[in-house]
Amino acid sequence: MHRDGCERKHDHSTTEHICGRPLGLRFNEKTGHLYIADAYMGLLVVGPNGGLSTQINRPGLDLGFTNSLDIDQSTGVVYFTDSSRRYQRRNFISVILSGDSTGRLMKYDPRNNKTTVILNNLKFPNGIALSRNGDFLILAETTTCKLLKFWLQTQKAGILEEIATLPGFPDNIKRNGNGEFWIGINSRKGKFLDWILSSSWIGSNLIKLPLDITKWHTYLAYLSGSTGMGIKLNEDGNIEKILDSTKWQFVSEVKEENGNLWIGSVKMPFGIKQNISV
Repeated sequence: MHRDGCERKHDHSTTEHICGRPLGLRFNEKTGHLYIADAYMGLLVVGPNGGLSTQINRPGLDLGFTNSLDIDQSTGVVYFTDSSRRYQRRNFISVILSGDSTGRLMKYDPRNNKTTVILNNLKFPNGIALSRNGDFLILAETTTCKLLKFWLQTQKAGILEEIATLPGFPDNIKRNGNGEFWIGINSRKGKFLDWILSSSWIGSNLIKLPLDITKWHTYLAYLSGSTGMGIKLNEDGNIEKILDSTKWQFVSEVKEENGNLWIGSVKMPFGIKQNISV
């Protein structure tokens, strides 16, 4: 998509709602199409020859905060999350503090160009990853710090299960070659934030105050020394490894590749490579 004024250098913090902010990327390995979950522009696709992206949202869906995606490589079906219909990405802290539950799990099928809603009433649905054989997907619910499993096949098809409660706010999920899942933890929950989230009344009134609640949260996280984490789970949701470091600030994802972990961050201007044997 072409957006006037977005080609030159600009302050992304003030223009992301105009120029877009890609949060999820995934190739269809058969066709070479690149699908993009853009927080403001919705679900986009770029053809195998490159060029400008095309918006493939369907009328009436009102995507508000498109976040993460994964593709069933056998069918080409794209599963993606819409984190909130009330708040945009630049107000993501308000999604958490208000207890907003307008998030959705979506499905786009390129075979019939149809987009449908699979699950409603989710609290900040974020990262998503399909199982190795595509019979279920794992979904991160950031506000509740929980991992959910939604069954797509077998006799459990259509059933949603809670499989883990995490020590911090989960972001993206990446599956490794063994079928295990790495969860990027943005920051630990902490007692103060846990108290705020214990009552929707507290959070709802806090976001009404005349202050930048997103900057306030970031500042509070720095003061508390809160670090991000990487957590590996097996297909049953059992935690197999927890990794954290003072270098891991505001972790967005942990990707395992060739014996190494690649750690991304929402705030830090660099990624981290770490040997998986740690």
